[in-house]
Amino acid sequence: MLIDTHCHINMMVKKEFDVALTASDIQSAAVIIEQARSNYVLHIINVGTNFIESKNCVALAQTYNACFATIGIHPNDCTSTWHDDLKAMRSLWFNKNKNKTHNDYNIVGIGECGIDRHYSGYNLQRQKDAFKAQIELALEFDLALSVHSRDAADETLYSLDEFRKEKLRGVIHCFSEDQTFADEAIALGMVLGIGGTITYPKNELLRNVVKAIPLKKIILETDAPFLPPQSIRGKQNSPAQIATIAQYLGELKSIEAFSIAQQTTETAKKVFGLNVS
Repeated sequence: MLIDTHCHINMMVKKEFDVALTASDIQSAAVIIEQARSNYVLHIINVGTNFIESKNCVALAQTYNACFATIGIHPNDCTSTWHDDLKAMRSLWFNKNKNKTHNDYNIVGIGECGIDRHYSGYNLQRQKDAFKAQIELALEFDLALSVHSRDAADETLYSLDEFRKEKLRGVIHCFSEDQTFADEAIALGMVLGIGGTITYPKNELLRNVVKAIPLKKIILETDAPFLPPQSIRGKQNSPAQIATIAQYLGELKSIEAFSIAQQTTETAKKVFGLNVS
């Protein structure tokens, strides 16, 4: 069994971002989920990026036993109304607990949250404040963090380090930093999310880090529809590609694919508190 720990099926089944899924959109997700199942990917965590997309992730989790959701505010979606957005996120959690659906764990994390300094025009203080508030929310609800960090290594670690004495758990999504960052993130309670980018020819730095860290500190993700493995680069990514990533990781670390699947699945279950057999 494999788990895609970071996916956006909610973005794969519609043409526009930041609009609610229709009943038809939700129904069309079944094809993507079945393709994943055919490739031994039995569970998928769809990751929220703002209030609307978080609600969409929850809707998928309430419809399909294979799906789980995280709720959060992506740093590039962090506007001046983020406080109100976060209050709305809290309502999703409390409504979930009052009106339980197919399982008690359809919301399994907070995020995708963090800091992104890649694009000009960002408000760094706003991102830091929203990130801190979401870390606090994860601790309050005893949920995992899905952390986005781009061109913000120092800021990300500083924000997490503020909670060093707390029992943080989570993942550095789409890990792309060096060994020093990896070691510090792991010490702070994080694991590393590894996806299709590890297969890119110029990504030797990431391959060296992954070879050096224990397998138990790695979980697999696609970030679908984004960041497809090299073998389908230029095409839409999908959770079925977790099998491709697992195979590549096994070859890189000289570990058989079965062991890759077994260990990354157990780690994902532990980090996100997944109650699956």
